[in-house]
Amino acid sequence: MRGPHNIWRLIRTGATFERTGAMALALEAMEVPPRLRFAARLLGWPFKWLGLRGDPALPPVTRALTALGPAYIKFGQVLSTRPDIVGAELAQQLKYLQDQLPPFSTAVAKAMVAEELRLPVDAAFSSFSEPVAAASIAQVHRATLAENGRDVAVKVLRPGIERAFRKDVDAFYFAARAIEFLSPASRRLRPMDVITHFDGVVKGELDLRLESSAASEFADNTKSDAGFQVPRVIWTLSGRSVMTLDWAEGINLADNAALDAAGVDRQALAARVLQLFLSHALRDGFFHGDMHQGNLKVAANGDLIAYDFGIMGRIDEYTRRVYAEILMGFIGKDYRRVAEVHFEAGYVPPDRDIDEFARALRAVGEPIFGLDATQVSMARLLSYLFEVTERFGMETRTELILLQRTMVVVEGVARGLDPHINIWQVAKPVVESYVSRNVGPLALIRDLAQTARVLGRFGPRLPRMMESLLIAQAAPPLTVDTQPRLFGARGVAAVVLVFALGIWLGKLL
Repeated sequence: MRGPHNIWRLIRTGATFERTGAMALALEAMEVPPRLRFAARLLGWPFKWLGLRGDPALPPVTRALTALGPAYIKFGQVLSTRPDIVGAELAQQLKYLQDQLPPFSTAVAKAMVAEELRLPVDAAFSSFSEPVAAASIAQVHRATLAENGRDVAVKVLRPGIERAFRKDVDAFYFAARAIEFLSPASRRLRPMDVITHFDGVVKGELDLRLESSAASEFADNTKSDAGFQVPRVIWTLSGRSVMTLDWAEGINLADNAALDAAGVDRQALAARVLQLFLSHALRDGFFHGDMHQGNLKVAANGDLIAYDFGIMGRIDEYTRRVYAEILMGFIGKDYRRVAEVHFEAGYVPPDRDIDEFARALRAVGEPIFGLDATQVSMARLLSYLFEVTERFGMETRTELILLQRTMVVVEGVARGLDPHINIWQVAKPVVESYVSRNVGPLALIRDLAQTARVLGRFGPRLPRMMESLLIAQAAPPLTVDTQPRLFGARGVAAVVLVFALGIWLGKLL
Protein backbone atom coordinates (compact mmCIF):
# COMPACT_ATOMS: atom_id res chain seq x y z
CA MET A 1 0.00 0.00 0.00
CA ARG A 2 3.05 2.31 0.19
CA GLY A 3 2.54 3.73 -3.29
CA PRO A 4 2.05 7.12 -4.92
CA HIS A 5 -1.67 6.98 -4.16
CA ASN A 6 -0.71 8.14 -0.66
CA ILE A 7 -0.21 11.59 -2.18
CA TRP A 8 -3.97 11.86 -1.81
CA ARG A 9 -3.71 11.28 1.94
CA LEU A 10 -1.05 13.96 2.35
CA ILE A 11 -2.90 16.48 0.21
CA ARG A 12 -6.06 15.84 2.20
CA THR A 13 -4.12 16.49 5.41
CA GLY A 14 -3.15 19.98 4.24
CA ALA A 15 -6.61 20.55 2.77
CA THR A 16 -8.31 19.53 6.02
CA PHE A 17 -6.16 21.93 8.02
CA GLU A 18 -7.10 24.70 5.59
CA ARG A 19 -10.82 23.89 5.53
CA THR A 20 -11.12 23.73 9.32
CA GLY A 21 -9.15 26.95 9.77
CA ALA A 22 -6.43 25.05 11.63
CA MET A 23 -3.51 25.71 9.26
CA ALA A 24 -2.91 29.38 10.07
CA LEU A 25 -3.47 28.83 13.80
CA ALA A 26 -1.09 25.87 14.01
CA LEU A 27 1.66 27.58 12.00
CA GLU A 28 1.38 30.73 14.07
CA ALA A 29 1.30 28.92 17.42
CA MET A 30 4.41 26.88 16.56
CA GLU A 31 6.29 29.91 15.19
CA VAL A 32 7.04 28.14 11.91
CA PRO A 33 9.57 30.08 9.75
CA PRO A 34 7.99 32.10 6.90
CA ARG A 35 9.44 29.89 4.14
CA LEU A 36 8.03 26.68 5.61
CA ARG A 37 4.78 28.47 6.40
CA PHE A 38 4.42 29.44 2.75
CA ALA A 39 5.13 25.87 1.60
CA ALA A 40 2.53 24.44 3.98
CA ARG A 41 -0.15 26.88 2.87
CA LEU A 42 0.69 26.15 -0.76
CA LEU A 43 0.13 22.44 -0.13
CA GLY A 44 -3.27 22.95 1.47
CA TRP A 45 -4.92 26.07 0.05
CA PRO A 46 -5.51 25.00 -3.60
CA PHE A 47 -7.12 21.75 -2.39
CA LYS A 48 -9.13 23.24 0.47
CA TRP A 49 -12.37 21.94 -0.98
CA LEU A 50 -11.05 18.37 -0.67
CA GLY A 51 -10.48 18.66 3.08
CA LEU A 52 -12.52 16.84 5.70
CA ARG A 53 -15.13 18.97 7.45
CA GLY A 54 -14.74 17.51 10.95
CA ASP A 55 -16.90 18.42 13.93
CA PRO A 56 -17.73 22.17 13.80
CA ALA A 57 -18.27 22.15 17.57
CA LEU A 58 -14.55 21.53 18.17
CA PRO A 59 -11.74 24.12 18.05
CA PRO A 60 -10.05 24.23 14.60
CA VAL A 61 -6.86 22.22 15.26
CA THR A 62 -8.62 19.61 17.38
CA ARG A 63 -11.31 19.41 14.71
CA ALA A 64 -8.74 18.77 11.96
CA LEU A 65 -6.81 16.11 13.89
CA THR A 66 -9.90 14.16 14.94
CA ALA A 67 -11.18 14.25 11.35
CA LEU A 68 -7.89 12.91 9.96
CA GLY A 69 -7.75 9.81 12.15
CA PRO A 70 -5.93 7.93 14.93
CA ALA A 71 -2.29 8.64 14.02
CA TYR A 72 -2.93 12.38 13.83
CA ILE A 73 -4.77 12.22 17.14
CA LYS A 74 -1.71 10.58 18.70
CA PHE A 75 0.40 13.45 17.42
CA GLY A 76 -2.02 15.96 18.92
CA GLN A 77 -1.86 14.20 22.28
CA VAL A 78 1.88 14.80 22.43
CA LEU A 79 1.51 18.47 21.49
CA SER A 80 -1.11 18.95 24.21
CA THR A 81 1.66 18.64 26.81
CA ARG A 82 3.87 21.29 25.17
CA PRO A 83 2.40 24.78 25.76
CA ASP A 84 5.87 26.25 25.20
CA ILE A 85 5.79 24.94 21.61
CA VAL A 86 2.14 25.38 20.58
CA GLY A 87 1.07 28.03 23.10
CA ALA A 88 -1.04 27.71 26.24
CA GLU A 89 -4.38 28.18 24.46
CA LEU A 90 -3.80 25.55 21.79
CA ALA A 91 -2.31 23.11 24.30
CA GLN A 92 -5.45 23.41 26.40
CA GLN A 93 -7.63 22.70 23.36
CA LEU A 94 -5.61 19.63 22.42
CA LYS A 95 -6.12 18.05 25.86
CA TYR A 96 -9.53 17.06 24.49
CA LEU A 97 -7.71 14.41 22.47
CA GLN A 98 -6.44 12.52 25.52
CA ASP A 99 -9.62 10.82 26.71
CA GLN A 100 -12.68 12.72 25.48
CA LEU A 101 -13.08 11.47 21.93
CA PRO A 102 -16.48 10.25 20.71
CA PRO A 103 -17.06 6.66 21.91
CA PHE A 104 -18.56 3.79 19.97
CA SER A 105 -21.70 2.10 21.23
CA THR A 106 -21.74 -0.04 24.36
CA ALA A 107 -23.63 -2.75 22.47
CA VAL A 108 -20.74 -3.07 20.00
CA ALA A 109 -18.25 -3.12 22.89
CA LYS A 110 -20.16 -5.90 24.65
CA ALA A 111 -20.31 -7.94 21.46
CA MET A 112 -16.54 -7.59 21.02
CA VAL A 113 -15.94 -8.59 24.67
CA ALA A 114 -18.17 -11.64 24.37
CA GLU A 115 -16.47 -12.72 21.14
CA GLU A 116 -12.95 -12.26 22.58
CA LEU A 117 -13.63 -13.93 25.95
CA ARG A 118 -15.95 -16.60 24.48
CA LEU A 119 -18.56 -16.15 27.17
CA PRO A 120 -21.55 -13.83 27.67
CA VAL A 121 -20.72 -10.44 29.17
CA ASP A 122 -23.29 -11.01 31.94
CA ALA A 123 -21.48 -14.18 32.96
CA ALA A 124 -18.20 -12.31 33.49
CA PHE A 125 -19.49 -8.98 34.81
CA SER A 126 -22.45 -8.19 37.03
CA SER A 127 -22.41 -4.62 35.69
CA PHE A 128 -20.95 -3.04 32.57
CA SER A 129 -21.14 0.76 32.23
CA GLU A 130 -21.33 3.12 29.30
CA PRO A 131 -17.88 4.32 28.11
CA VAL A 132 -16.07 6.37 30.78
CA ALA A 133 -13.16 7.36 28.51
CA ALA A 134 -12.54 7.15 24.78
CA ALA A 135 -9.17 7.61 23.14
CA SER A 136 -7.80 7.19 19.64
CA ILE A 137 -7.34 3.41 19.80
CA ALA A 138 -9.68 2.08 22.48
CA GLN A 139 -12.31 3.02 25.03
CA VAL A 140 -12.78 2.06 28.65
CA HIS A 141 -15.85 0.79 30.52
CA ARG A 142 -16.24 0.44 34.27
CA ALA A 143 -17.48 -3.00 35.28
CA THR A 144 -17.95 -5.21 38.31
CA LEU A 145 -16.68 -8.77 38.40
CA ALA A 146 -19.51 -11.28 38.76
CA GLU A 147 -17.19 -13.57 40.72
CA ASN A 148 -16.25 -11.30 43.64
CA GLY A 149 -17.80 -7.87 43.09
CA ARG A 150 -14.48 -6.12 42.49
CA ASP A 151 -14.52 -2.96 40.36
CA VAL A 152 -12.47 -3.25 37.18
CA ALA A 153 -11.75 -1.31 34.01
CA VAL A 154 -12.46 -3.07 30.70
CA LYS A 155 -10.53 -1.69 27.74
CA VAL A 156 -11.92 -2.51 24.28
CA LEU A 157 -10.25 -1.72 20.93
CA ARG A 158 -12.19 0.46 18.52
CA PRO A 159 -13.72 -1.61 15.71
CA GLY A 160 -11.75 -1.29 12.47
CA ILE A 161 -8.89 0.56 14.19
CA GLU A 162 -6.15 -1.58 12.62
CA ARG A 163 -7.23 -0.70 9.08
CA ALA A 164 -7.53 3.00 9.96
CA PHE A 165 -4.02 3.09 11.43
CA ARG A 166 -2.64 1.17 8.46
CA LYS A 167 -3.84 3.91 6.11
CA ASP A 168 -2.16 6.64 8.15
CA VAL A 169 1.10 4.75 8.60
CA ASP A 170 1.27 3.97 4.89
CA ALA A 171 0.93 7.68 4.15
CA PHE A 172 3.71 8.41 6.65
CA TYR A 173 5.98 5.90 4.89
CA PHE A 174 5.30 7.61 1.59
CA ALA A 175 6.04 11.03 3.11
CA ALA A 176 9.32 9.74 4.57
CA ARG A 177 10.39 8.37 1.18
CA ALA A 178 9.50 11.65 -0.50
CA ILE A 179 11.47 13.65 2.08
CA GLU A 180 14.55 11.46 1.60
CA PHE A 181 14.26 11.79 -2.18
CA LEU A 182 13.67 15.54 -2.28
CA SER A 183 16.11 16.41 0.50
CA PRO A 184 19.17 14.11 0.62
CA ALA A 185 20.47 16.03 3.65
CA SER A 186 17.51 14.70 5.62
CA ARG A 187 18.70 11.11 5.28
CA ARG A 188 21.00 11.47 8.28
CA LEU A 189 17.79 11.79 10.35
CA ARG A 190 16.67 8.43 8.91
CA PRO A 191 12.99 9.33 8.45
CA MET A 192 12.22 5.84 7.14
CA ASP A 193 13.68 4.29 10.31
CA VAL A 194 11.66 6.72 12.40
CA ILE A 195 8.41 5.66 10.72
CA THR A 196 9.39 1.99 10.97
CA HIS A 197 9.86 2.47 14.70
CA PHE A 198 6.49 4.23 14.96
CA ASP A 199 4.89 1.40 12.97
CA GLY A 200 6.23 -1.17 15.42
CA VAL A 201 4.96 0.81 18.40
CA VAL A 202 1.49 1.07 16.85
CA LYS A 203 1.32 -2.64 16.09
CA GLY A 204 2.16 -3.39 19.71
CA GLU A 205 -0.53 -1.01 20.94
CA LEU A 206 -3.15 -2.72 18.78
CA ASP A 207 -2.65 -6.07 20.56
CA LEU A 208 -3.94 -5.79 24.13
CA ARG A 209 -2.25 -9.06 25.09
CA LEU A 210 1.07 -7.25 24.73
CA GLU A 211 -0.25 -4.34 26.79
CA SER A 212 -1.33 -6.76 29.53
CA SER A 213 2.15 -8.26 29.56
CA ALA A 214 3.75 -4.82 29.71
CA ALA A 215 1.50 -3.77 32.60
CA SER A 216 2.43 -6.91 34.52
CA GLU A 217 6.17 -6.38 33.99
CA PHE A 218 5.90 -2.68 34.85
CA ALA A 219 4.04 -3.52 38.06
CA ASP A 220 6.74 -6.00 39.09
CA ASN A 221 9.51 -3.48 38.43
CA THR A 222 7.86 -0.65 40.35
CA LYS A 223 6.24 -2.48 43.27
CA SER A 224 8.77 -0.96 45.70
CA ASP A 225 8.42 2.61 44.40
CA ALA A 226 6.86 4.67 47.18
CA GLY A 227 3.78 6.62 46.12
CA PHE A 228 3.35 4.85 42.79
CA GLN A 229 0.68 2.37 41.72
CA VAL A 230 0.08 0.18 38.66
CA PRO A 231 -3.34 -1.53 38.37
CA ARG A 232 -3.26 -5.33 38.34
CA VAL A 233 -4.24 -7.19 35.15
CA ILE A 234 -7.04 -9.78 35.26
CA TRP A 235 -5.52 -12.27 32.83
CA THR A 236 -8.52 -14.58 32.60
CA LEU A 237 -10.63 -11.70 31.22
CA SER A 238 -8.08 -10.28 28.81
CA GLY A 239 -7.19 -11.04 25.18
CA ARG A 240 -6.15 -9.49 21.89
CA SER A 241 -8.94 -6.89 21.73
CA VAL A 242 -10.01 -6.78 25.41
CA MET A 243 -8.03 -5.99 28.55
CA THR A 244 -9.39 -6.11 32.10
CA LEU A 245 -7.55 -4.64 35.08
CA ASP A 246 -8.26 -3.20 38.51
CA TRP A 247 -10.18 0.06 38.55
CA ALA A 248 -8.00 3.10 39.31
CA GLU A 249 -9.89 5.85 41.15
CA GLY A 250 -8.26 9.26 41.29
CA ILE A 251 -7.95 12.82 40.02
CA ASN A 252 -6.71 13.34 36.47
CA LEU A 253 -3.39 15.22 36.33
CA ALA A 254 -4.85 17.66 33.82
CA ASP A 255 -7.37 18.93 36.40
CA ASN A 256 -5.32 21.41 38.41
CA ALA A 257 -8.40 22.88 40.08
CA ALA A 258 -9.43 19.48 41.45
CA LEU A 259 -5.88 18.77 42.59
CA ASP A 260 -5.77 22.07 44.45
CA ALA A 261 -9.16 21.43 46.03
CA ALA A 262 -7.92 18.05 47.25
CA GLY A 263 -4.87 19.67 48.84
CA VAL A 264 -2.35 18.05 46.51
CA ASP A 265 1.09 19.70 46.47
CA ARG A 266 1.43 20.21 42.72
CA GLN A 267 5.08 21.23 42.92
CA ALA A 268 6.00 18.01 44.71
CA LEU A 269 3.81 16.01 42.32
CA ALA A 270 5.51 17.56 39.28
CA ALA A 271 8.92 16.61 40.64
CA ARG A 272 7.72 13.07 41.44
CA VAL A 273 6.40 12.52 37.89
CA LEU A 274 9.73 13.50 36.36
CA GLN A 275 11.86 11.59 38.87
CA LEU A 276 9.79 8.41 38.57
CA PHE A 277 10.12 8.46 34.79
CA LEU A 278 13.89 8.90 34.97
CA SER A 279 14.13 6.19 37.61
CA HIS A 280 12.19 3.71 35.49
CA ALA A 281 14.20 4.53 32.35
CA LEU A 282 17.63 4.41 34.01
CA ARG A 283 17.15 1.84 36.76
CA ASP A 284 14.90 -0.64 34.93
CA GLY A 285 15.42 0.20 31.27
CA PHE A 286 11.64 -0.23 30.94
CA PHE A 287 9.45 2.86 31.08
CA HIS A 288 5.96 4.11 30.33
CA GLY A 289 6.15 5.56 26.83
CA ASP A 290 2.89 7.56 26.88
CA MET A 291 2.91 9.48 30.16
CA HIS A 292 0.57 12.32 29.26
CA GLN A 293 -1.95 13.72 31.77
CA GLY A 294 -4.73 11.48 30.48
CA ASN A 295 -2.80 8.38 31.59
CA LEU A 296 -1.99 9.56 35.11
CA LYS A 297 -4.14 10.01 38.22
CA VAL A 298 -3.63 10.93 41.84
CA ALA A 299 -5.25 8.53 44.33
CA ALA A 300 -6.98 9.65 47.52
CA ASN A 301 -3.87 8.73 49.52
CA GLY A 302 -1.67 10.89 47.24
CA ASP A 303 -0.18 8.02 45.24
CA LEU A 304 0.47 8.54 41.54
CA ILE A 305 -1.40 5.97 39.43
CA ALA A 306 -0.27 5.12 35.90
CA TYR A 307 -2.36 3.23 33.35
CA ASP A 308 -2.65 2.64 29.60
CA PHE A 309 0.47 0.58 28.87
CA GLY A 310 0.12 0.24 25.11
CA ILE A 311 3.36 2.14 24.48
CA MET A 312 6.31 1.07 26.63
CA GLY A 313 9.98 1.80 26.04
CA ARG A 314 12.99 -0.41 26.61
CA ILE A 315 16.68 0.55 26.47
CA ASP A 316 19.70 -1.64 27.13
CA GLU A 317 22.20 -1.15 29.94
CA TYR A 318 24.90 0.41 27.77
CA THR A 319 22.52 2.98 26.30
CA ARG A 320 21.26 3.81 29.80
CA ARG A 321 24.79 4.55 30.95
CA VAL A 322 25.43 6.75 27.91
CA TYR A 323 22.16 8.61 28.47
CA ALA A 324 22.91 9.10 32.19
CA GLU A 325 26.42 10.37 31.52
CA ILE A 326 25.10 12.85 28.95
CA LEU A 327 22.48 14.13 31.41
CA MET A 328 25.04 14.25 34.22
CA GLY A 329 27.44 16.18 32.02
CA PHE A 330 24.80 18.78 31.20
CA ILE A 331 23.74 19.06 34.84
CA GLY A 332 27.38 19.52 35.90
CA LYS A 333 28.10 21.80 32.92
CA ASP A 334 30.90 19.45 31.87
CA TYR A 335 30.38 19.93 28.15
CA ARG A 336 33.72 18.36 27.28
CA ARG A 337 32.62 15.10 28.93
CA VAL A 338 29.25 15.25 27.17
CA ALA A 339 31.11 15.60 23.86
CA GLU A 340 33.41 12.68 24.74
CA VAL A 341 30.44 10.45 25.55
CA HIS A 342 28.89 11.24 22.16
CA PHE A 343 32.11 10.30 20.40
CA GLU A 344 32.66 7.16 22.51
CA ALA A 345 29.13 5.95 21.77
CA GLY A 346 29.56 6.59 18.05
CA TYR A 347 26.80 9.21 17.97
CA VAL A 348 29.16 11.66 16.23
CA PRO A 349 31.50 10.64 13.38
CA PRO A 350 35.09 10.26 14.66
CA ASP A 351 36.50 12.68 12.08
CA ARG A 352 34.72 15.65 13.68
CA ASP A 353 36.41 18.09 16.09
CA ILE A 354 35.52 17.19 19.66
CA ASP A 355 36.40 20.65 21.01
CA GLU A 356 34.14 22.32 18.47
CA PHE A 357 31.36 19.93 19.40
CA ALA A 358 31.83 20.70 23.11
CA ARG A 359 31.56 24.43 22.39
CA ALA A 360 28.37 23.86 20.42
CA LEU A 361 26.91 21.86 23.32
CA ARG A 362 27.80 24.70 25.71
CA ALA A 363 25.80 27.06 23.54
CA VAL A 364 22.82 24.69 23.97
CA GLY A 365 23.15 24.16 27.71
CA GLU A 366 24.24 27.48 29.19
CA PRO A 367 21.17 29.56 28.27
CA ILE A 368 18.80 27.25 30.19
CA PHE A 369 20.59 27.01 33.54
CA GLY A 370 19.23 29.19 36.29
CA LEU A 371 15.97 29.74 34.42
CA ASP A 372 12.58 28.31 35.32
CA ALA A 373 10.43 26.52 32.77
CA THR A 374 8.47 29.64 31.81
CA GLN A 375 11.65 31.35 30.61
CA VAL A 376 12.88 28.53 28.39
CA SER A 377 11.55 28.24 24.85
CA MET A 378 11.77 24.53 24.08
CA ALA A 379 10.93 25.25 20.44
CA ARG A 380 13.98 27.51 20.08
CA LEU A 381 16.16 25.07 22.04
CA LEU A 382 15.18 22.15 19.81
CA SER A 383 15.73 24.31 16.74
CA TYR A 384 19.30 25.06 17.80
CA LEU A 385 19.95 21.42 18.71
CA PHE A 386 18.86 20.47 15.20
CA GLU A 387 21.40 22.91 13.77
CA VAL A 388 24.13 21.39 15.96
CA THR A 389 23.31 17.80 14.92
CA GLU A 390 23.25 18.79 11.26
CA ARG A 391 26.60 20.55 11.54
CA PHE A 392 28.35 17.59 13.16
CA GLY A 393 26.76 14.84 11.07
CA MET A 394 24.88 13.15 13.93
CA GLU A 395 22.28 10.60 12.88
CA THR A 396 18.91 10.02 14.52
CA ARG A 397 19.21 7.27 17.12
CA THR A 398 16.11 5.17 16.49
CA GLU A 399 16.56 3.29 19.78
CA LEU A 400 16.24 6.61 21.64
CA ILE A 401 13.30 8.04 19.71
CA LEU A 402 10.67 6.91 22.22
CA LEU A 403 12.83 7.89 25.20
CA GLN A 404 13.37 11.37 23.82
CA ARG A 405 9.72 11.82 22.90
CA THR A 406 8.53 10.62 26.30
CA MET A 407 10.98 12.93 28.04
CA VAL A 408 9.37 15.81 26.16
CA VAL A 409 5.89 14.62 27.18
CA VAL A 410 6.84 14.12 30.84
CA GLU A 411 8.45 17.54 30.98
CA GLY A 412 5.23 18.97 29.59
CA VAL A 413 3.18 17.19 32.27
CA ALA A 414 5.49 18.50 34.99
CA ARG A 415 5.30 21.99 33.52
CA GLY A 416 1.50 21.82 33.58
CA LEU A 417 1.57 21.07 37.31
CA ASP A 418 4.35 23.52 38.18
CA PRO A 419 5.10 26.16 35.54
CA HIS A 420 8.24 27.21 37.43
CA ILE A 421 9.81 23.77 37.74
CA ASN A 422 13.55 23.55 37.09
CA ILE A 423 13.90 20.32 35.16
CA TRP A 424 17.66 20.00 35.71
CA GLN A 425 17.51 20.42 39.49
CA VAL A 426 14.73 17.86 39.79
CA ALA A 427 16.54 15.35 37.58
CA LYS A 428 19.93 15.71 39.27
CA PRO A 429 19.47 13.39 42.32
CA VAL A 430 18.06 10.54 40.20
CA VAL A 431 20.82 10.76 37.61
CA GLU A 432 23.55 11.12 40.26
CA SER A 433 22.25 8.05 42.08
CA TYR A 434 22.28 5.98 38.90
CA VAL A 435 25.73 7.16 37.86
CA SER A 436 27.20 6.44 41.31
CA ARG A 437 25.99 2.82 41.11
CA ASN A 438 26.53 2.07 37.45
CA VAL A 439 29.49 4.12 36.22
CA GLY A 440 32.90 3.56 37.83
CA PRO A 441 35.00 0.81 39.49
CA LEU A 442 32.11 -1.03 41.15
CA ALA A 443 30.24 -1.17 37.85
CA LEU A 444 33.39 -2.51 36.15
CA ILE A 445 33.66 -5.33 38.70
CA ARG A 446 29.98 -6.22 38.21
CA ASP A 447 30.47 -6.22 34.45
CA LEU A 448 33.44 -8.58 34.71
CA ALA A 449 31.50 -10.89 37.01
CA GLN A 450 28.62 -10.91 34.53
CA THR A 451 31.11 -11.67 31.75
CA ALA A 452 32.39 -14.61 33.78
CA ARG A 453 28.88 -16.00 34.17
CA VAL A 454 28.28 -15.74 30.44
CA LEU A 455 31.64 -17.33 29.59
CA GLY A 456 30.95 -20.05 32.13
CA ARG A 457 28.45 -21.53 29.72
CA PHE A 458 31.36 -22.18 27.34
CA GLY A 459 33.35 -24.12 29.98
CA PRO A 460 32.86 -27.56 28.36
CA ARG A 461 34.18 -26.18 25.07
CA LEU A 462 37.41 -24.75 26.52
CA PRO A 463 39.59 -27.86 25.82
CA ARG A 464 38.69 -27.80 22.12
CA MET A 465 39.20 -24.02 22.00
CA MET A 466 42.69 -24.42 23.52
CA GLU A 467 43.48 -27.20 21.03
CA SER A 468 42.51 -24.87 18.17
CA LEU A 469 44.78 -22.22 19.66
CA LEU A 470 47.77 -24.57 19.78
CA ILE A 471 47.15 -25.74 16.23
CA ALA A 472 47.01 -22.14 15.03
CA GLN A 473 50.30 -21.34 16.76
CA ALA A 474 51.99 -24.28 15.01
CA ALA A 475 50.54 -23.29 11.63
CA PRO A 476 52.70 -22.36 8.55
CA PRO A 477 53.83 -18.76 8.01
CA LEU A 478 51.07 -16.19 7.82
CA THR A 479 49.23 -16.02 4.50
CA VAL A 480 46.03 -14.49 3.31
CA ASP A 481 44.29 -17.81 4.03
CA THR A 482 45.75 -18.34 7.52
CA GLN A 483 45.49 -14.74 8.77
CA PRO A 484 41.83 -14.96 9.85
CA ARG A 485 42.50 -18.23 11.69
CA LEU A 486 45.45 -16.76 13.58
CA PHE A 487 43.53 -13.70 14.61
CA GLY A 488 40.68 -15.98 15.65
CA ALA A 489 43.10 -17.95 17.84
CA ARG A 490 44.33 -14.78 19.47
CA GLY A 491 40.71 -13.90 20.13
CA VAL A 492 40.21 -17.29 21.77
CA ALA A 493 43.24 -16.66 23.99
CA ALA A 494 41.77 -13.36 25.06
CA VAL A 495 38.47 -15.04 25.86
CA VAL A 496 40.25 -17.64 28.00
CA LEU A 497 42.12 -14.95 29.93
CA VAL A 498 38.94 -12.97 30.54
CA PHE A 499 37.20 -16.16 31.62
CA ALA A 500 39.92 -16.89 34.19
CA LEU A 501 39.85 -13.31 35.45
CA GLY A 502 36.07 -13.46 35.74
CA ILE A 503 36.20 -16.64 37.83
CA TRP A 504 38.72 -14.98 40.17
CA LEU A 505 36.55 -11.88 40.54
CA GLY A 506 33.48 -14.03 41.03
CA LYS A 507 35.14 -15.71 44.00
CA LEU A 508 36.06 -12.31 45.49
CA LEU A 509 32.47 -11.11 45.15
